[in-house]
Amino acid sequence: MSDCVYLDHNATTTVRPVAIDAVRDALMLTGNPSSVHSHGRLARRIIEDARDDIGHLVGANPNDILFTGCGTEANNLALRGAPVDNYYVSATEHHAVLMANEKSQSIAVDNDGLVDLEALDRLLSAASGRSLVSIMLANNETGVILPISDVVRIAKEHGALVHCDAVQGAGKMAIDMATLGLDLMSLSAHKLGGPQGVGALIAKAGLDIAPILRGGGQERRMRAGTENVAGIAGFGAAAREATNGLDQMAQLSTWRDQLIANIRRLAPVRVFGEASERLANTVCISMPGVSAETQLMAFDLAGISVSAGSACSSGKVEASHVLAAMGVDVEEALSAVRVSFGWNSEAEDGQKFVDAWAKIYAKTGAMPAQAMAS
Repeated sequence: MSDCVYLDHNATTTVRPVAIDAVRDALMLTGNPSSVHSHGRLARRIIEDARDDIGHLVGANPNDILFTGCGTEANNLALRGAPVDNYYVSATEHHAVLMANEKSQSIAVDNDGLVDLEALDRLLSAASGRSLVSIMLANNETGVILPISDVVRIAKEHGALVHCDAVQGAGKMAIDMATLGLDLMSLSAHKLGGPQGVGALIAKAGLDIAPILRGGGQERRMRAGTENVAGIAGFGAAAREATNGLDQMAQLSTWRDQLIANIRRLAPVRVFGEASERLANTVCISMPGVSAETQLMAFDLAGISVSAGSACSSGKVEASHVLAAMGVDVEEALSAVRVSFGWNSEAEDGQKFVDAWAKIYAKTGAMPAQAMAS
C-alpha cells in the first residue's frame, strides 16, 4: 500500500508512532486499574496520565474526563444520560448524535451549514423543563466549523446544557472547553492518531449522568467495566502529540485550497460549505454529472482513498443528510466526495488526487481531452 494515497483521515487517521509505543508498553503490563496493589496502581497511573494529556488538548479538567469505548458511546451517554427533559440537535450532526435519543428535535441549518441561531432560540423559548442542545464542533463531511460560542450564549439564556461532539475538531484546531462554556464534550482517539476502540465524554463536575453500562464503579460510576488501559494509553499519547502539532494541521489549508483551485481549472465544481470557516484539512467537492459511487471505485483503482458523504452498513453510497439539510439537491449531493488530509499527509497527495480526478472526469465525456492535458 506504500504507493497508495490515503485522503480519508476524517474517517480514521493513521495511528501515531508514539501511540503505538504507548499501546505496546501498556500491553506488556499486568494489572487491573481498580486494584489497590502496585500492579493496579501502575495501570491506574497510565489512565490518569492520559486524562491529563487529553484535558490539555481540549482545555478541560482531567477529572471531568470519562473514558468510553468510542465517540459514538460518548455521544449516546450524553444524549441519553444528561438530566434534562428536552433534546435539540442540529440537522447536520453525525448519526451518532442524531440517532442517540428518539426524543431529539432537529435544529435547522442554513445553506452554508451553520446552525440557525434564531430557530434555536425559538425552540428553547417554547420548551418546558430543562433542555440539552447538542451541536458538533466541526462537521465531519464538509469541515464547516459551527458557531459554538453563540450556541452556548443562547442556551445559557434559557438555562440549557450544551453538548459538543468534538470528534472531528479535536487535534485539528485549538479547543478550550472551559472558555467555550460547554457542559459536555465527546472525543474519539482514532480521529487524532490514537487507536480505534476508545473515546471519551467530558462531563463538567456536578452533572449526574445516568450510565448506559452498569455493573461497576469505574469512571465515576458513569461507565461500568474495566478500562481499556492500552487503548487509553494510546489515546493520551496521541492527544499529547496532537497538541504539539496544531500549527502543522492549520497549515493543511494551503494544500486544501490548492487542490480546489486546481480542480476549478478543469470544471465548475461546487465546494460545499465553502462560505463558512472550515477545518483546514477537509474539502467536500462535487464532480458534475458523476456519481460518488462511481468516483469512489475509480479513485480506489487509481490508488487513492477518499469517501462519500455517507455510507450505510450495506456499503451503498447514499445522498448525504448533511448536504440535504444545507439545501443541496439530491443529484448534486450524490456527486460529492470528501477529501481529508491528515497529520502525516504529504504535499504531493493533493496533486495526485487532482490528476486522478481529471482522468475520471474525462472518461465521462464531460471534460474535453485538451482540458485534461493542460
